[in-house]
Amino acid sequence: MLSNRTVSVLKWGRCEAYTAVYPKVPDRVLNFYPLPSLSSPHRNLSLFPAAQREHLHQKMSENGALPRGGKVLTVDTMNANVKKVDYAVRGPIVQRAVQIEKELKEGVKKPFEEVIKANIGDAHAMGQRPITFFRQVMALCTYPQLLDDNKFPEDAKNRARRILQSCGGNSIGAYTTSQGIECVRHDVANYIQRRDGGIPSDPDNIYLTTGASDGIVTILKLLTAGEGRTRTGVMISIPQYPLYSASIAELGAVQVNYYLNEEKCWSLDISELQRSLQAAREHCNPRVLCIINPGNPTGQVQSRQCIEDVIQFAAKENLFLMADEVYQDNVYAEGCEFHSFKKVLFEMGPEYSSKVELVSFHSTSKCYMGECGFRGGYMEVINMDPEVKAQLTKLVSVRLCPPAPGQALMDLVVNSPKPGEPSYQTFMMERTAILSALAEKAKLTEEILNTVPGIRCNPVQGAMYSFPCITLPERAINEAKAKGQAPDMFYCMKLLEETGICLVPGSGFGQREGTYHFRMTILPPTDKLKILLNKLKEFHQKFTQQYS
Repeated sequence: MLSNRTVSVLKWGRCEAYTAVYPKVPDRVLNFYPLPSLSSPHRNLSLFPAAQREHLHQKMSENGALPRGGKVLTVDTMNANVKKVDYAVRGPIVQRAVQIEKELKEGVKKPFEEVIKANIGDAHAMGQRPITFFRQVMALCTYPQLLDDNKFPEDAKNRARRILQSCGGNSIGAYTTSQGIECVRHDVANYIQRRDGGIPSDPDNIYLTTGASDGIVTILKLLTAGEGRTRTGVMISIPQYPLYSASIAELGAVQVNYYLNEEKCWSLDISELQRSLQAAREHCNPRVLCIINPGNPTGQVQSRQCIEDVIQFAAKENLFLMADEVYQDNVYAEGCEFHSFKKVLFEMGPEYSSKVELVSFHSTSKCYMGECGFRGGYMEVINMDPEVKAQLTKLVSVRLCPPAPGQALMDLVVNSPKPGEPSYQTFMMERTAILSALAEKAKLTEEILNTVPGIRCNPVQGAMYSFPCITLPERAINEAKAKGQAPDMFYCMKLLEETGICLVPGSGFGQREGTYHFRMTILPPTDKLKILLNKLKEFHQKFTQQYS
């Protein structure tokens, strides 16, 4: 075992002396290789083994020992945490899908006529039509002259006037307060109170956000602290949504995996949480437990009992709870029901409701709305220390405010047309049709995939995704590894090249060792979804035969 040593280079051309702390450099290496010369700074570094060369180059760069005059920002000098970030949902397969679309437009012949993107939960991109009332009000807010147009119903006009009167200069183009438009925060609080059976919600605990993602990253920033074994550990489910792993990497926190039980429809076992927590305490300080319900990418809906168990676990282990509830209207399976963490927490009584720190998130991007591009969302903070809350308010103020159109749209989601209003009937008809179609497509996806030998698909209880397990032949696994690819990445890339279907490999979300999956959305129109599923069925059979 080699000890750490300090390498001192006192003369290097005309450069001043510098000292680089370089661990585990053998004396024989330092004695054998001559010092680099100024005229050829990289020549002798290349003689070091690759790992040592990279580290020494980094230390030399940090200490100013390399010649100046090149790029200030290079891949060697940039924030190292950013290089650890990975976001599979828009990774290499999606980039290749975009290239293929361009090739098709240029007339390049393919064995298919179009790329079917089922990689991301972008409902409108998949053909879902916007809710009429939402777009009417947004049009009125954006172009107030339309308020004089008799084509718009009065309830849409009244809603637009109320929102505009809350904006500076009566314009949705003005900055808002950092925490969000006050009347919108009041409407969000009223919505939460109705949803949770009368449990009070304080508008001062509501923060409007740039989609739920912005809120999640902001809270993780507050929670990330420490170094070495005291660094914050963030417990996330595996499979997980890559926003979490990417944000944890960027912030320099520690990712702590707990595995969902695939054999029990991706359920969450407290014994697995306990195992994960105990193992993590050996190398970091786990402080945060993240839950996605309904699940992404796995589509499960947690039972009330499961949520109670999680809250009890968080209270016992003194963990901060983050509840990602952006799919709360997307529940399809018989016997399943959405229970908000806040509602369950307060129904468990003061022993928990006065102690457990909780932040829950919602968004305009999912459910029946699918308004991803507006980037609207909110978070509600519960039992947050007042001094920390002041820091949170300061942190969000640095970015001035979330997009005002997104805030306005969030208001329409939480304050939709009421019975007796002119827009109510159309709104309910459109909402019901979207959710019914999603329920039908969830069932269709499960049924067709389970007819394919080598594919096993759990029921899609909620959300917008299926995460089937695929059996891959040994030859395919070996060929993938020879190419330096994860086996399910190899599979999904071949699927894209041969059929035009764009899915995301399970390795981008995390999975148990030795298992392989892909994630696909259930968002394409039913006729296109059937084409996708049948093409996928044919491909898997052909792929299995080819590599058997």
